[in-house]
Amino acid sequence: MSVVPYKDQDEGKKTQVANMFNSIAKRYDFLNHFLSAGVDIYWRKRAVKLLEKHNPQVILDIATGTGDFALETMRLKPRQIVGIDISEGMLAVGREKIQKKGLENVIQLYLGDSENIQYPDNHFDAITVAFGVRNFENLEKGLSEMFRVLKPGGKAVVLEFSKPQTFPMKQGYNFYFKHILPVFGKLISKDNAAYTYLPESVQAFPDGPDFLAIFKKVGFKNTEWHSLTFGISSIYTGLK
Repeated sequence: MSVVPYKDQDEGKKTQVANMFNSIAKRYDFLNHFLSAGVDIYWRKRAVKLLEKHNPQVILDIATGTGDFALETMRLKPRQIVGIDISEGMLAVGREKIQKKGLENVIQLYLGDSENIQYPDNHFDAITVAFGVRNFENLEKGLSEMFRVLKPGGKAVVLEFSKPQTFPMKQGYNFYFKHILPVFGKLISKDNAAYTYLPESVQAFPDGPDFLAIFKKVGFKNTEWHSLTFGISSIYTGLK
């Protein structure tokens, strides 16, 4: 059974996740940096660095949210970045940030579903996803769609939370995720479920070798797994 934010509601995971992000959109960036003590910024930089030698010109950023990863990939000097997300509330915040930086001619954000990407086969030089694959309703379908729209030789970079395995990081991380993060998340976001869903969805997510196995199953090759910050998050890469 898939983990959902609002257990008392009947809607599917996709609808619930969209509603959750719409609810916390205006406070999302602050919460992200606050609850990770700013280390999420470093993680994005590391992920983008793995695309440098590929020099991608047309990039798709899935689950783009408020556009932080899309903005970070501007360092690669691409011709176009397309960001898609199922939350209109998050996209509105992202568009505002992009407009302030005068980057609308390079970065365009659209409402879009990772499991039904509205682009033809072999279209993008690179695909990025930061903290989004965990929210897919059907992980394998979403990864298959990524593979489909990626050009042959193109690279996919996935940044996602993972579960630390070593003492004492594992114990400290579990305590923080289960007892501290939901309290601050609820206080600041005013959404009771959003930051309870986060640790639950991380716990249920097939990370590390399990994720690589699914990545390979849908067709990606030369797959790699980079563990970050004592295993709190991971970067996965694969080529088409």
